[in-house]
Amino acid sequence: MSSLRASAPLLDAYLTYFESVRQPFTIPGHKQRASRLDLGLGQVVDSDTPLYGGLDEIKLTNQTLKKAEGLAAKLWGADYARFSTGGSTHANQAIILALGKPGDKIALTRNAHRSVLSALVLAGLEPIWLSPQIDTATGVPTGTSVAEFEKILQQGPIALLLTEPGYLGTLSDLHALIRSAHSHAIPVIVDAAWGGHFGFSPLVPDHALAMGADALITSTHKALPGYSASALLVVQGKYLDLDRIEQSFETTHTTSPAGAPLASIDGCRALLQLRGEELIQELVANIEEFKQEIQSHFDIPIFLNTSDFAPGRFDPTKIVLRTNQIGASGVEIEKALQAQMIRVEMADNDTVVFLATLVDSKEDFDLLALTLMPILLDQQSTARANATSLSWSISPTVAISMRQAFFAQTEMVRTDVSIGRICADLIAPYPPGVAVVAPGEVLTKAIVEGLSAAKAAGVRIAYASDPTLMTYRVIKS
Repeated sequence: MSSLRASAPLLDAYLTYFESVRQPFTIPGHKQRASRLDLGLGQVVDSDTPLYGGLDEIKLTNQTLKKAEGLAAKLWGADYARFSTGGSTHANQAIILALGKPGDKIALTRNAHRSVLSALVLAGLEPIWLSPQIDTATGVPTGTSVAEFEKILQQGPIALLLTEPGYLGTLSDLHALIRSAHSHAIPVIVDAAWGGHFGFSPLVPDHALAMGADALITSTHKALPGYSASALLVVQGKYLDLDRIEQSFETTHTTSPAGAPLASIDGCRALLQLRGEELIQELVANIEEFKQEIQSHFDIPIFLNTSDFAPGRFDPTKIVLRTNQIGASGVEIEKALQAQMIRVEMADNDTVVFLATLVDSKEDFDLLALTLMPILLDQQSTARANATSLSWSISPTVAISMRQAFFAQTEMVRTDVSIGRICADLIAPYPPGVAVVAPGEVLTKAIVEGLSAAKAAGVRIAYASDPTLMTYRVIKS
């Protein structure tokens, strides 16, 4: 048995299930035998088994999940841990539902994911928006300042919810923010979807719980090699009600969790525990070598680097190419890479984000450099000034609550008459899925023109009722 499997009870249970001969008269209906009906369908579902009657008996006799979650709680230094097969979306919604009662307010960074805004609708909580600081040298958001948080304290937030790291790898001064919040007995919840590797090497920032946060949510399928839609929630109980979080988690989770995502979370936890420092060190070294190779062909910096920010305020595993520095279009670079079967995580006019993880080898980076370099040289032109993305630069004008907007009567209106109306949709460039406008907010000229410009540049505009942006769904007058 591998050392990883021996250290991961859910991973071992998943593998053991497929090593045994069984005759199931239970769900799932494919019974790992769908290939009898169709080979293609079988290739998709025959490696699937559920938690109930798969990784454990239907009555959960072995408590395999609880054992694995206990190991995760111990590793992250938490009082409580849960594994989700619904991604960070589910974990965000579960903890927000547990925070307070309808009408209560939470302080919230504007770079929050769509799932957080949806959770506010479900829970009836009201956001107090916090605007990010913007680095003037790069145009990149660098997180929320303590001053920005403290100026809204008189509004009575019951919690502070942060998104750390941000999509481009930057972080707030978490130590200072957490100290400030705790001095007012306010819990701090951190959506660390992109920071699952944090805390397991001195080369990357600490994870949020190690900095004193009360809850951390992370996607094990983003920076870690987990199954799609797998996520981890870990919580300290000093300022949060663990029983209510458990109730909220179960209320919002599926009653038929798939085994593979759960096993992969357990496997990722064991991998970090056994080999995290070694693997992160190797990844950071490979990324630095890749960036140096590309950078050597240009006189001005074309990547975000740790040296651009205060110590501990940038994820060194994040590869962010600043295409404005060479006068090229990030969207066109993305197209050229796709033509050679290389996909990127995100591209807009000024930026391309490449997601690197623990599974990437030196050979993978060498291939990327070999493919990318001629594309950059071919598309190089006159450098453009730094431009802060629409997702980070909008200050919202709230007219009614998101929950009111969700249940209100709506109508579609032409774009040219939408300005000044109250939006009924959450609309965001995707990735990163950060709202430019949320339900209940006023559509301004800057928002409408900015969204149109982003779409014209080739960026996908998500969640709008009319994805063409020829019309907008607004609250009926």
